[in-house]
Amino acid sequence: MNDLSPIVLLFVVIVAIWLLNSIKVLREYERGVIFRLGRLLPQPKGPGLIFVFAPFDRMVRVSLRLETLEVPAQDVVTRDNVTVKVNAVIYSRVIDPRLAVVEVSNFVYATSQLAQTTLRSVLGEVELDELLSQREKLNVRLQSILDQHTSPWGVKVTMVEVKQVDLAEQMIRALSRQAEAERERRAKIIHAEGEYTAAEKLAMAAAVIQQEPVAIQLRYLQTLVEIGAEKNTTIVFPLPVDIIASLGRALDRTGNGGAAAGHP
Repeated sequence: MNDLSPIVLLFVVIVAIWLLNSIKVLREYERGVIFRLGRLLPQPKGPGLIFVFAPFDRMVRVSLRLETLEVPAQDVVTRDNVTVKVNAVIYSRVIDPRLAVVEVSNFVYATSQLAQTTLRSVLGEVELDELLSQREKLNVRLQSILDQHTSPWGVKVTMVEVKQVDLAEQMIRALSRQAEAERERRAKIIHAEGEYTAAEKLAMAAAVIQQEPVAIQLRYLQTLVEIGAEKNTTIVFPLPVDIIASLGRALDRTGNGGAAAGHP
């Protein structure tokens, strides 16, 4: 009996050490995917205190936190044959730890590679103007395509943002000239619309003055008041156009009367 006591004690110590090593603590954002004798258990374990009985069990820790993946700058040829460099950032999280471990060897690397190819293919189907002006629409489209492909891996792509679009120096100068020409076109259109509106108002004012001839005299007086308010030395004598017309008619009558008197 005394000979067996050390063996029993050693066995108890080994079992105690084994049980202590089997205790694992998982954080709130972690889950443990357990393989028991090579087979996947139905549900992941955690968070908190769990038991992993090695060597029968093997645990893979999976984080459920939001992951940020930066897509390196990609050379993209748009539909109108313009070469640009585009980089993006992807926000994703694991929603099914079992699929993230079983279906893909490295879901982070796989998502990154898929994002690079998807970025080139999607942006290659649009023109440069659409890439620069409708970035939000393209972000939604990229997110939808990536999420569709990563769902079988247990990964949810929550957001995709195109960060920067780098253009060649020649293309930047061409866009500057195009923007300047567009601004000049708008300025000319606005100026022409102003001239058209002013002509309409002048025509309306002329119609009113024609009905009330005394209105032109009031305009003369108002013009004198405006000139006098400037404190200058210019003296202005308004000469109504009607007086000139009356003088012209009087001269015509005088000329016609003299010609008739001189005729035998």
